[in-house]
Amino acid sequence: MENSYTPVDYVYREIIEDQIAKKISGKVFFWAGDMIVDEVIGSPVKLEEIAGKGWFVFFDNGAEVRIDRIITFFGKPGAGFDEYDSYANQCLSCQAGVPL
Repeated sequence: MENSYTPVDYVYREIIEDQIAKKISGKVFFWAGDMIVDEVIGSPVKLEEIAGKGWFVFFDNGAEVRIDRIITFFGKPGAGFDEYDSYANQCLSCQAGVPL
């Protein structure tokens, strides 16, 4: 990822650990790059901190997502949700530089 890891509140790790314990499958939306939203569908199997890179959630299908980039995790807001919400509302606040 081109962005450095941003520490997240512990509550986001708790949400992921809860879903791992329940062994259920779902959809996760995340920032895959600069203003690129991607998704992964699967069951989370492990949450792990990788030295110098941050916390990652690993899925049964081989996908891995850095947790500070998660927009929604099984429908629950993730650490990257505020960035997504801000991006979606740019036109409403005239931050995009687009004349009305």
